[in-house]
Amino acid sequence: MPDRGSGGPTGPRISVGRPSRRAKTLLMTAGVLAVLAMLFVMFAGFWTDWLWYRSVRYTTVFTTTLWTRIGMFAVFGLLMAAAVGFNIWLAHRLRPPLSAMSLEQQSLDRYRMSIAPYKKWVLLGVTALVGLIAGASAAGQWRTWLMWVNGVPFGTTDPQFGKDVSFYAFDLPWYRFLLSFGFAATVLSLLAAALVHYLYGGLRVTTPGARATSQATGHLSVLFGIFVALKAVAYWLDRYGLAVKSGDFKATENWTGLRFVDANAYLPAKTILFFIAVICAVLFFATLWRRTWQLPVIGFGLMVLSAILIGGLYPAIVQNFQVKPNEQAKEAPYIEKNIKATREAYDIDDAKVSNYSGESEASNEELRQAANTTASIRLLDPNVVSPSYQQLQQVRSYYQFPATLDVDRYTNEDGEEQDTVVGLREININGITERNWINDHFKYTHGFGMVAGKGTEVASNGVPDFVEKDLPPEGELGEYEPRVYYGEKTTQYSIVGGPQKELDYISGNEEKTYSYKGDGGVNLSNPLNRAAYAVTFNEPQILYSGAIGEGSQILYNRTPKERVEAVAPWLTIDGDPYPAVVGDRIQWIVDAYTTTNQYPYSSRTTLGETTADALTDGQRSVIAQQNRVNYIRNSVKATVDAYSGEVKLYQWDTKDPVLKTWMKAFPGTVEPRSEISDELMDHLRYPQDLFKVQRELLTRYHVTSASQFYSGSERWQVPDDPTHKGNAVPPYYLSMKMPDQEEQTFSLTTTFNPSGRETLGAFMAVNADTRSDDYGTIRILKLPSNTTVSGPQQVQSRFNSDTEIANEINILQRGDSEIEYGNLLTVPLEGGLLYVEPVYVRGAGTNYPLLRKVLVTYGEKTAFENTLDEALDAVFGVDDGASEEERGEEPPAEEDATTPPPSEDSTVQEALRDAQEAFEAGQKALSEQDWQAYGQAQEDLEDALRRAEDAEQAAGGDGKNSDAGDNGNSKGRKEE
Repeated sequence: MPDRGSGGPTGPRISVGRPSRRAKTLLMTAGVLAVLAMLFVMFAGFWTDWLWYRSVRYTTVFTTTLWTRIGMFAVFGLLMAAAVGFNIWLAHRLRPPLSAMSLEQQSLDRYRMSIAPYKKWVLLGVTALVGLIAGASAAGQWRTWLMWVNGVPFGTTDPQFGKDVSFYAFDLPWYRFLLSFGFAATVLSLLAAALVHYLYGGLRVTTPGARATSQATGHLSVLFGIFVALKAVAYWLDRYGLAVKSGDFKATENWTGLRFVDANAYLPAKTILFFIAVICAVLFFATLWRRTWQLPVIGFGLMVLSAILIGGLYPAIVQNFQVKPNEQAKEAPYIEKNIKATREAYDIDDAKVSNYSGESEASNEELRQAANTTASIRLLDPNVVSPSYQQLQQVRSYYQFPATLDVDRYTNEDGEEQDTVVGLREININGITERNWINDHFKYTHGFGMVAGKGTEVASNGVPDFVEKDLPPEGELGEYEPRVYYGEKTTQYSIVGGPQKELDYISGNEEKTYSYKGDGGVNLSNPLNRAAYAVTFNEPQILYSGAIGEGSQILYNRTPKERVEAVAPWLTIDGDPYPAVVGDRIQWIVDAYTTTNQYPYSSRTTLGETTADALTDGQRSVIAQQNRVNYIRNSVKATVDAYSGEVKLYQWDTKDPVLKTWMKAFPGTVEPRSEISDELMDHLRYPQDLFKVQRELLTRYHVTSASQFYSGSERWQVPDDPTHKGNAVPPYYLSMKMPDQEEQTFSLTTTFNPSGRETLGAFMAVNADTRSDDYGTIRILKLPSNTTVSGPQQVQSRFNSDTEIANEINILQRGDSEIEYGNLLTVPLEGGLLYVEPVYVRGAGTNYPLLRKVLVTYGEKTAFENTLDEALDAVFGVDDGASEEERGEEPPAEEDATTPPPSEDSTVQEALRDAQEAFEAGQKALSEQDWQAYGQAQEDLEDALRRAEDAEQAAGGDGKNSDAGDNGNSKGRKEE
């Protein structure tokens, strides 16, 4: 009988928890596929970026940035890994041969034994981890490296140390990065070495006898010595850092630079602490021979005590006992340095400040004549009339205009330049009747045409007087490529140029199709490209859709700002790109800035806050590489072709050292200024965001006297927008001339209030015409400190509180109509200030604003009339002498004295019936999309409403307008 043993009954053995070979294969395959998928996702992001930069012909930007990042990652990652790894290895090598027999060491033995088989792997893992973290952090400093290695001198030295500004802008940030890296490497090495020494008995906490072996003492002392030596370097750099240090000072917010206490207490303190730190570092290094920490610890303690006494207590004593008793006299030299540096850094040092009385001694006749020649007053407010453009020129629901239009200049049929309000008819996929992937990305791909209206005139019914309109576009702008593939509202990707035809526009009931002929996109014929974009956009249909074939291109990154930002990641982008017809193409013009935060003595500003006003929204916000700056230049003018997406960068400020530095870093990306064509130059202008930054600084830095600056008695403030409470009034473009100019120039203007008051403190204008030799000249008219000239808020309040004006506004608001106030323009006129504000009415039947009245005030006189000419006549009490024919108006028809006046009731009722019929006809035409009938109905409606109002005024004997003379009323009735 066989021996069964003592193991119990026999039977089949069941393997528990061990996967089969097939399961192992499947798991391994799944794991490999998962890794490959992750690698392809990473590759797709890299590959699509490369393809995009190649499509815009800026591959050098991509490669330079990429290789700089890789280089920084590799060099500093390896340095950190080497430093930490070496110190771990050295600490292990310096371990004592035998550990003391104590409870502490017996407990550590278990950890030593568990780590022993994996020591190499632990060392590699720790060094790799710290290397990856350090490398990733260093890669983010690629701008700092490129600016340091390519830095160009400013040619200006700081007043304290005599160093070129480039040292602070380009060198000091790099030195601080190296210093912070050195501190991080030293601290991590010190912690790692101390841990290893403790683990292997070189450091003991509870074991009797010496707390550290001589080897551990020497090793850690050297690391402490390196740390203190780096601290000495930090003290030395801190001396220069005082020139770019920000702090609170009663004279101004965001003060930058040295003050009396800095120059006379902190600066010598930093120098003394530097020498103390050097001596302390030498004492730590000396422990290699002395093998004791007594002297270095004493030295370190003295350094800490010195830092408290010399670096903290002594400056406080100087501030309280030397500065405060006579602060203005002590700080005056440093205030002067701050004023000079700030005005230079923001390019406001050449601002022309002149006194302006605010009151005129000219006669009414002279004032009336001057009103015609001083400014081309813009009645069409680009911030109000977008709904009018949308209603009258949208044509189809899948087109849209921006909420705020732009002001540009075009030459009219008479060869004269006129201010023009422009907007592009961009694609709006939210307006597509049937939403699907093909419609969103293949069919509805582009907008069509520019719409432009005269800025200083409106049509007889109060709508914009269009000089370019309709679809296809026609007007005064000539022949140009009207298709808009790139725009402010175009944020989705489109696939064009392949088998799927695009909707171009609709003529009558016929759909016109089109196929993109440009080369601004990325070719999708390659399966690899399709797969990469399918992953990037998370859209699998890109990979297999039959709508994509030979010639298909994908267009994305389509807004002008993001395209310029991508090809020039070192620029700050203005918040308001604007379109212009240049030659036979629509070009988006984008202003761009170079900035730094390291200009010595120049006060800092926050771009996001300074450039915000009543019109700023997410789309019109500045794109800043650094939000806090103390130097800015409009160094680059960029264009983006609305059809091809081609981006061009032009050097505008040829003296800017920051731009020269970046041009060295990215050679060939910025074209010289001489390459700007004459046609493009006609549409360039002074940028709004730079103007906003400068006006904010000029509220304080218009004074050059240290005593006035310190007292703050001459400080100004940017007024709130009267119609958008709580928001700064935006600057306005208009053609005008300042008192020292002989003719009108295209200008950007703003006003100031004295601090804490609502009267007018100053008026500021900059020559915005780039063709002018005077371009960029800032002129400020400073009113007397005791002025009683009304500011924008007070003028608006006067309008609102005037009884007669209020009554007329109530008439305009009858029914469901709403009043909208346009931009309140300010114009210096013969010693006084002329305010003009268009008033729009949004009626229930039109649902878009129509210009109905114009508010004008000069001095204590206010007028509220149908037209600007009538309002000016009323304010000055005289006629400008122009005939109706000269103004382009029809003379009033002569009335037959024998004809009795019509009955008020019958005439008004008849006109209102006609208005109702016209409104119903318009609604019917709108529903049928019969635009010709709709336009006729709108004209009939306007005519009926005008007849009703004329009849009511004639019967009621409203005599307000008669004060200004009959010559203007005929025009008012005609336009009403």
